[in-house]
Amino acid sequence: MKPTSDVVDERGDGAAVCMLALHQFGCRRAFSGEVSTVRCREDNALVKARLSEPGGGRVLVVDGGGSLRVALVGEKVAGLALASGWSGLIINGCVRDVTALRGLDLGIKAIGPCPRASGKAGAGEVDVPVTFGGVTFTPGAMVWSDDDGVVVVAE
Repeated sequence: MKPTSDVVDERGDGAAVCMLALHQFGCRRAFSGEVSTVRCREDNALVKARLSEPGGGRVLVVDGGGSLRVALVGEKVAGLALASGWSGLIINGCVRDVTALRGLDLGIKAIGPCPRASGKAGAGEVDVPVTFGGVTFTPGAMVWSDDDGVVVVAE
């Protein structure tokens, strides 16, 4: 995988750098792929449904509105992502089961941990542009993530 710093050097202003402080939770510290999105707030039913579908190496970007009240992804949902062939998850929200997530060969970035589970009503939207950290993640764009940060390029 190409490092995010190389993507920025090559693309210049064509590379958008996410300014949200995201933390690494998965075993795979560097990942990239085509963007797919879910917008939901404190409800992970759409996240779980999406990650049950074949990922094909894509990255699911979840805009949870920055909520710190509940976790949108835990061990079971992340396990679905891994089994379905997703490259990684970028979450504007929280995760739980942090110790288990560290053992999964999956890229996972989120704003923090929270032990409380989310709702399951199915509220939200799938494959719509989502914006956080000063970056718009559009379905079909390319995203790279590593220890230096998250970079998005609209192809």
